[in-house]
Amino acid sequence: MKPDKSENSHINDNELSNDLKNHNMFWIFGYGSLIWKANFPFIKKHPGYIKGYTRRFYQFSPDHRGTNDLPGRVVTLLPSTNESRVWGIAYAIENQDIDNVCAGLDLREQAGYTKKVVQFHTKTNENQIPSEVTVYIADENNEWFAGEASIQQIASRIAVCSGTSGSNPEYVHKLAAEMRRIAPEEDDKHLFELELALKSIENKKGKQIL
Repeated sequence: MKPDKSENSHINDNELSNDLKNHNMFWIFGYGSLIWKANFPFIKKHPGYIKGYTRRFYQFSPDHRGTNDLPGRVVTLLPSTNESRVWGIAYAIENQDIDNVCAGLDLREQAGYTKKVVQFHTKTNENQIPSEVTVYIADENNEWFAGEASIQQIASRIAVCSGTSGSNPEYVHKLAAEMRRIAPEEDDKHLFELELALKSIENKKGKQIL
C-alpha cells in the first residue's frame, strides 16, 4: 500500500523518499497496539502527537482482537479540529528495512487500514525528529468500520472478544496504561471512559464467579 495523499498529506511519491527517509530513516507512527507491540526492527523512537484527528474505538477487528463471527473493537482515527491531538510513538526505520517492515504492517493492518502521511509534533528536544510520519488509518468507507456507539455498548462488545493477538480487554487496558505513561497530562476521555466501563463489567463478572 502506498501512503494515501489525504488533506493532511502534502507530498508526492518522489518527495516521500526525500522527506520521510530523512537521514536514511523512514518514520511510522503508532497510536494503538503499535505503541507496545512494535514487532519490527527500528533504530529509535520518540513519543509525540499528530493534530487534526481523534482516536476512537470505531473499527472492528476480525483477526487480532476478535473473529469474523464476533469481531472486537480497536482504535482508528477520525478527522477532527486542527487543535485535536492524538499521542503515540514514532518509530525510525532504516532504508534497508523499509520494504519488509511496510509489507509486514500492511498484512498486520489489512482489515481496513490504509497509509497516510501526516505532520508529527513532539516535546522531545533531540536531533533527527521527524517532521512527517506515516500512519495507518481505517476510515468510515472500509468494510470493517464499526462506527459510533455508546461507551457502554463498545465496552460490552470488547468484554467478550478475543483474537490471535489476545483478548480485546487487554488491548484497552494496555493502551490506557501507555497513554498515561507517554502523555500523563493528556485526558483521552473516550479511552479512559471506556477503560472504566470495561473494568465495571469485569468486576461484575468476577463477583458472579465468586
